[in-house]
Amino acid sequence: MQLRIEGTYTALVTPFTDEPGFPIDWAALDRIVDQQIAAGVAGLVPCGTTGESPTLSHEEHGQVIERTVRAVKKAARRVQVLAGAGSNSTREAVDLVRHAERVGADAAMVVVPYYNRPTQEGLLRHYVEIAKSVEFPLIVYNIPGRTGVDLAPETLARICAAAPNVIAVKEATGNVLRAQRLVHTMGDRIVVLSGDDALTLPMIACGARGVISVTSNVLPGEVVRATRLALEGTLDEARRAHLALVPVHDAMFLEASPGPVKAALGMRGAMKDVVRSPLCTPTDETRRAIAAALEAYARSAR
Repeated sequence: MQLRIEGTYTALVTPFTDEPGFPIDWAALDRIVDQQIAAGVAGLVPCGTTGESPTLSHEEHGQVIERTVRAVKKAARRVQVLAGAGSNSTREAVDLVRHAERVGADAAMVVVPYYNRPTQEGLLRHYVEIAKSVEFPLIVYNIPGRTGVDLAPETLARICAAAPNVIAVKEATGNVLRAQRLVHTMGDRIVVLSGDDALTLPMIACGARGVISVTSNVLPGEVVRATRLALEGTLDEARRAHLALVPVHDAMFLEASPGPVKAALGMRGAMKDVVRSPLCTPTDETRRAIAAALEAYARSAR
């Protein structure tokens, strides 16, 4: 598939209002998308984990992706839209991926099926069936800490052999050795993207081509710069940029994501600090830690 995947991709939050039922704040979403594009991100990833996809209705899920695609098409600078489209039901995942293709997304990001704990053979069949249902690119999203099952590198290789439109993997295992193994064994067949902000530099050093970032919701330009420096191989500058961001990365995961990143955006007036149940807004202690990390980063950048 002729789609170049490289750089910083923002795992977009889904803003909610504080009205009863916490409906989606469409105006805030539009503003955030515009800010991301202006900051130079390579792409946007709506309706992933950070977008609280588990608490979106099917209708809302589709609307968020369509809204993001429309906003990107209207922008002066074109960025990619990698639509979150996974499910623990293969049939439902096929429907979500087909919708993403139909409304004009550039690719779909398909999370490893969660909760039902399929075997590796089941994972193979799941991804191959989805891939054969569409003609556009797919990104595998492996995050065993949330799904309860780990997609083995050998299974990913079998998926790639059977499904040419699987072109990338978001590797969120927290394991640089895994990324290294994928790059070493699969070469240019698949693009590896960091799924952990704090590991972006070491993963790129091992051959990854970018990051799907939580922190870039709050500091898009800064994450874009750190990723670019790493990809360019300017090691000293890349190390300084990466290490300066690490305390912010850590703060974004002091509690279940996206609670902290939404709190950070709320502090900046970008959106209401609202998450849907069963998630909770961060504690006062966590808020103070987030504010301190952002202030320390701002001071270091002066």
